[in-house]
Amino acid sequence: MKILSKLRRRGERGNAMVEFALGSSLLVAAFTGTFQFGYTFYVYNNIETAVNNGAKYAALRTYEQTSSTPSNCFKTAVQDMVAYGDPTGTTTNAIAPGLTPSNVNLIVTFTNGVPTQMQVNISGYSINSVFTSMSLNNKPSSTYPFLGRYAPTNGCTQ
Repeated sequence: MKILSKLRRRGERGNAMVEFALGSSLLVAAFTGTFQFGYTFYVYNNIETAVNNGAKYAALRTYEQTSSTPSNCFKTAVQDMVAYGDPTGTTTNAIAPGLTPSNVNLIVTFTNGVPTQMQVNISGYSINSVFTSMSLNNKPSSTYPFLGRYAPTNGCTQ
């Protein structure tokens, strides 16, 4: 009887190590996937908030152009607001890693010769996670009705 139980225990010696190896590999995969999803969601949420703030800023700022093509100073201020959270561009800490003002698009809609809405979106930006990346093209996007002052001078006054 004692010999039989010794033989059984001897055959089970490596079971705990094998179970640990299998279980830990599944846990590592689950934790990595959770981290990757969480990080991607975090960065996307920061960009979405920045786009919303940029569209709101554009909708309240004085618009000087007589067409739907914004002046360089207007466009640059909106792009800097989205990318850096500062319309002056003096802050160079990007809202998201690798986000630049060139990734920010501004679309001005004119109706009956006056600006009626401002739309801001992101294009050509990738959120790089641990194992993969997610490309953003025309998203996130935010649109606000134009509520600022329309002063057509075809120049930059601000």
